[in-house]
Amino acid sequence: MRVLLVEDYAPIRRSVAKGLREAGFAIDATGDGEEGSWYATVNDYDVVILDLMLPGVDGLTILQRLRAEGRTTHVLILTAKDTVSDRVRGLDLGADDYLVKPFAFEELLARVRALARRAYRAKNPSLEIEDLKIETTTQRVWRGEEQVFLTPREYALLEYMAMRGEEVVSRTDIWEHLYEFNSEADSNVVDVYISYLRRKIERSGKPTLIHTLRGRGYLLGALR
Repeated sequence: MRVLLVEDYAPIRRSVAKGLREAGFAIDATGDGEEGSWYATVNDYDVVILDLMLPGVDGLTILQRLRAEGRTTHVLILTAKDTVSDRVRGLDLGADDYLVKPFAFEELLARVRALARRAYRAKNPSLEIEDLKIETTTQRVWRGEEQVFLTPREYALLEYMAMRGEEVVSRTDIWEHLYEFNSEADSNVVDVYISYLRRKIERSGKPTLIHTLRGRGYLLGALR
């Protein structure tokens, strides 16, 4: 999943970005409001984490711009202001959640995961496709009774495809949701990780779950 973090206080920005990357998210991070607004309007993010007090353009203005353009990206506001009026204003302008500083990273991570699931209408933290089970909170995966051990990148790919349900997902969509803006990775890396997943997920005698649809992309699930 791809997240934009707009936070001007460098220690918080670095620690949150590091923690989210370690949790398997692709992170674009900036401390400048104008740059954050640009990122948010030219890229497709699963979640935007937005501080209110920013140089250049404040967080509420960025939020207003997003909603005025019709973008439905889920937004989590970070702020040092803990008054009812501030929370109400942010929510009224289209924020999806609110977290007051200082906060525990574990709580922020849980909220980001919940917003990412909501973006794909997947409220249940446990995703099941045939006999494949994915626990998004612990990032553990099973095929039947056998646990499957994945790298963070492999897990991120599997989770994204599972969140999309039994939809065909293009190589471009996968690349845009799993890699950061300045990533030097080639889009062909998606094919490489699909092959890695197949080796770990597929089982002899069981239905094939990862399908390549030529010219369209990939599908996770059983072909009907």
